[in-house]
Amino acid sequence: MKNRKRLMENAIHGIFLILGLITVSCVLLITVYLVISGIPAVRKIGVLNFLFGKKWASTAAQPQYGILPFILTSIYGTAGAIAVGVPIGFMTAVYLSKIAPPKVKAVIETAVSLLAGIPSVVYGLVGMMVLVPGIRIAFRVPDGASLLAAIIVLAIMILPSIIKVSLTALEAVPKEYEDASLALGATPIETYFRVSVPAAKSGIATAVVLGVGRAIGEAMAIMMVAGNAPNMPELFQSVRFLTTAVASEMSYAADGSLQKQALFSIALVLFLFIMLINAVLNFFLKKR
Repeated sequence: MKNRKRLMENAIHGIFLILGLITVSCVLLITVYLVISGIPAVRKIGVLNFLFGKKWASTAAQPQYGILPFILTSIYGTAGAIAVGVPIGFMTAVYLSKIAPPKVKAVIETAVSLLAGIPSVVYGLVGMMVLVPGIRIAFRVPDGASLLAAIIVLAIMILPSIIKVSLTALEAVPKEYEDASLALGATPIETYFRVSVPAAKSGIATAVVLGVGRAIGEAMAIMMVAGNAPNMPELFQSVRFLTTAVASEMSYAADGSLQKQALFSIALVLFLFIMLINAVLNFFLKKR
């Protein structure tokens, strides 16, 4: 009997090990493929010209392949979405876990789940039909398809991840912590923000990391509301992100052409950008 249990445990451990190795292998294969496909264009164009060039004109008579506008737009757009979405998502999670009545909590949680299940193209469609004209009218600009529209759409799209993960982390805090704080004379609000939130900070930080990943990797919805023009980033100007730069031109780029190689180079830069952000965030989280 003991030998049978031991064999079962060893088999389960082996299955988990194989699944983990498959995951790592997929990441390595993607990394190797992007490096092999993206390096040739960087060599032909030049690292400095590629990363710091301010003009992208891949179909011109004399093509130029500068992706600095895409890099800055991705940074500004992601930072703006996090600045808007994280406080809203965090405060919503605190309200749902500590303050909201059960019926209200059930309704809001259902709405958040539905928000998470909406396809990104629907976000883009609603943004294109409602948000873009609203920005054009409200701010009296020629075109509402802009960086601001992209930031708002991204902020809405990352809300479900932030709310759900933060809510789970806050609900996992032992009730004894809060009872002890209240017994010492702290108010409920003080207890929530000075006891419960610090105790759940690792889960809340994970929610922020997931939000950053969602914001950086989104393409379709952003393509529909940001204007998809390769301009230097301005709040009320049409812009293009790293993701949308690849998605918008990959379909008609000729195989083996410098344009297609440059698109793979953009994908490589995006991949390294995401890895760098995850590494930095994980470093600070582990340090704390």
